[in-house]
Amino acid sequence: MGLSGLKYLVVGSGFFGSVMAERIATQLKEKVLVIEKRNHIGGNCYSLDDAETGIHYHLYGTHIFHTPNPRVWEYINRFTEFNGYFHQVLTTHKGRVFQMPVNLETINTFYNVSLKPFEVEAFLKKEIEKENIKEPRNFEEKAISMMGRPLYEAFIRGYTLKQWQKDPKDMPESVLKRLPFRSNYNESYYFSRWQGIPLHGYGKIFEKMLDYDEIEVKLNLDFFKIRDIIPKETKIIYSGPIDQYFDYKYGKLEYRTLRFEREVQPYEDYQGTSVMNYADVEVPFTRIHEPRHLHPERTDYPTDKTLIIKEFSLLDDGSNPYYPINDERNQNLILKYREEARNLKNIVISGRLGEYKYYDMHDTINHALEMFDNLQK
Repeated sequence: MGLSGLKYLVVGSGFFGSVMAERIATQLKEKVLVIEKRNHIGGNCYSLDDAETGIHYHLYGTHIFHTPNPRVWEYINRFTEFNGYFHQVLTTHKGRVFQMPVNLETINTFYNVSLKPFEVEAFLKKEIEKENIKEPRNFEEKAISMMGRPLYEAFIRGYTLKQWQKDPKDMPESVLKRLPFRSNYNESYYFSRWQGIPLHGYGKIFEKMLDYDEIEVKLNLDFFKIRDIIPKETKIIYSGPIDQYFDYKYGKLEYRTLRFEREVQPYEDYQGTSVMNYADVEVPFTRIHEPRHLHPERTDYPTDKTLIIKEFSLLDDGSNPYYPINDERNQNLILKYREEARNLKNIVISGRLGEYKYYDMHDTINHALEMFDNLQK
């Protein structure tokens, strides 16, 4: 499939681009070209088998599929089955392991008490009142007003510094909305009705989504190297960075990116859980993934070795953007770029990078389905 006469071009093969391509191919029966600058499909959700251990792992950090949306659940199940994995997060602080997000077990273990749920508010009120924060002005003040300084310093501050490469005092309080805080023993990270890990990994999902005669995929192809030869009548679905699309005319948006170090350890089980956070700022990595725990149904994994992956967070240099940084400067910039995008014809800019928004996988799929609905109107 060449560019001449091309009706649909999808830029990026993550969930947004892949859903749009699959819908165009199967519902409109139109040919569509998907271009991907990486050497694999699937974007940051891609997964594969480790060559040394045979353990299936997520190339860009652990991805837990969860959704409360029946439409999304029905759609994704066309391409995979899910196992019964239930996500629990633990965190290490000063050599001790605690439950995350902060819940009643975390509080009782940290303070060495045995509170009941109805006693938590009064207990923490004493710590909160020491700070005298009436109207929180930033991330740090909001967190302290919720749980007091000791819990904040132990579990939130250091991790946040490492994760976002910014002082929590310089971050908006809205970032804290993604972090639950509980006064009971509920240890689930998600409240979604459906949750699990694809039985055969995310890589197989994308292979099936893009396996139609109407879809052609070209890897290692940068949109910006062919941009000037794309026919004007081609409908472009673009899921790359929005600031790059407009040649950074208002300045570069900031992103956080991740770096991973894979290690093979000579044990069947290294840490006993799929994800262990490290809350202390002295520890350079934010967490360790042990992907064998994502597939408890697998009986063929080795018993004499296991794969672990250390995750480091850093600011992006523009080459590998992951997560948008929602401070005042970047929010002002994105408003300008979104206004530019509204004036475009024959192009859809969306997805996590296209909208400069944090989307979970199910949000991205739902958004793509809704965008396709609008595409047909």
